[in-house]
Amino acid sequence: MSFRDGPKDQTWNLEIPDSTLSHRRGMTPKSAPSFTIQPRLVCNNAAMGQFRIRRLAVAITGLLALGGCAAEAPIEQPTMYQSMANDGAKLDPDAAASMISLYRQNNGLGAVVVDPQLMKLAEAQSQAMASHDRLDHDVKAPLAQRLTALGYPATIAVENVSAGYHTLAEAFSGWRDSPPHRANMLKNGVTKLGIAASYAPNTKYKVFWTLILASSDPAIAAR
Repeated sequence: MSFRDGPKDQTWNLEIPDSTLSHRRGMTPKSAPSFTIQPRLVCNNAAMGQFRIRRLAVAITGLLALGGCAAEAPIEQPTMYQSMANDGAKLDPDAAASMISLYRQNNGLGAVVVDPQLMKLAEAQSQAMASHDRLDHDVKAPLAQRLTALGYPATIAVENVSAGYHTLAEAFSGWRDSPPHRANMLKNGVTKLGIAASYAPNTKYKVFWTLILASSDPAIAAR
């Protein structure tokens, strides 16, 4: 990535004691030995032998045709590697939830699921940072105020914001390799996720990311 200062990250942590908050792999049909069809006459019935030969040739041709079609089928790129640095790019929140859940489970923690309200909150934060060309948790308001304004009864909430990563895989790797961001992704008790990436072509970092992890379970906050 050719950014002078590289991607940037910030973290925010909130705990609320109550509810105040293969180059297509060239899959041409296998270059198997060429088929050599040798007629086999049965009971000296040449016509039946020729019929069977024609039927076998048609079957082989069909299989080769199918193999050719398979070779031309496009290989879909995993959504975690799709660039968000273009107009119309759409982030896959389910892929993000799967990645973060697996990371948490590998560290003995529970999974997280996509939450529609947290998605709206994350999208608003990323759009605000992109429009102001500024990486800042408080570009609109602190997370606690944003949660309250949304009416989300968070008992635990943490937020990562970043800029300059073009793909979900890059953003995840950046968070994982930064101790405070990693601590947020591994926050005990969170169960819900909201994530967003906003593209701003006229800004230095181009893509602004927001990840919010939270829980609204009062029992978890009391532990």
